[in-house]
Amino acid sequence: MYAVDLHAHTRFFHGRRSLGDRYDPLGVRLLAEAAERRGLDGIATTNHDYYTAFDPAPDVEMLPGIEITTDRGHVLVVGPDPPAATKPGALSPEEAVALAHDRDCAAIVAHPFRNSTVRELEDIPFDAIEVNGKHPRSRPLVEQLAGDRELPLVGGSDAHYPFEVGRAYTVVEADRLTPESIVDAIRDGNVSARVSRSGFDRLLRKGYRAIHNRKQVIDAIERPTPGVGTPPGEETQSD
Repeated sequence: MYAVDLHAHTRFFHGRRSLGDRYDPLGVRLLAEAAERRGLDGIATTNHDYYTAFDPAPDVEMLPGIEITTDRGHVLVVGPDPPAATKPGALSPEEAVALAHDRDCAAIVAHPFRNSTVRELEDIPFDAIEVNGKHPRSRPLVEQLAGDRELPLVGGSDAHYPFEVGRAYTVVEADRLTPESIVDAIRDGNVSARVSRSGFDRLLRKGYRAIHNRKQVIDAIERPTPGVGTPPGEETQSD
């Protein structure tokens, strides 16, 4: 079995692609170091709407991926051949899943209760649903959604800073750790989501809850989960 963070970013900022391209080699090294300290076996680099192949880390498997911004929310694509780039908001979730499958990748619903209505769509052949490290208290809602869709749960930290790596991760049952074996394990249901309960992670989540409270965005089950709202591309659409 392997412990893999299936949702991480090599930079802490969005946009400014040329600056980000210069920063990413450092960012991925910091991610790998943090993942090794956490005892993870692998980490997927799922940057927003682009994929860059990075040099392999000596002790942590770096897995290809991309986080596609669809017109209804975010979809993680992980596997051997993710698309090099996508235009934010240009694809529907159905198109993003088809693109993933055409490239032998798994398609995962990312943070289904944050800035997303992807969860409302039926009959789209997603491969899994994510328990997101930014708001693990939404897990009961995610579990119910996954049960209704008969899909497995995976875990991802959604790290933009290296210290966030591994706060949620995926246990993968496989004989070896490769992009292809990850896809097979997800599709076969040989994965499970884990949330770190270390003192550091509890303190980190407490800090994020304070920030969300200040922003009036709360991640408690009885109140809206963080970032719930209109996803990208829907702001000007009529009902």
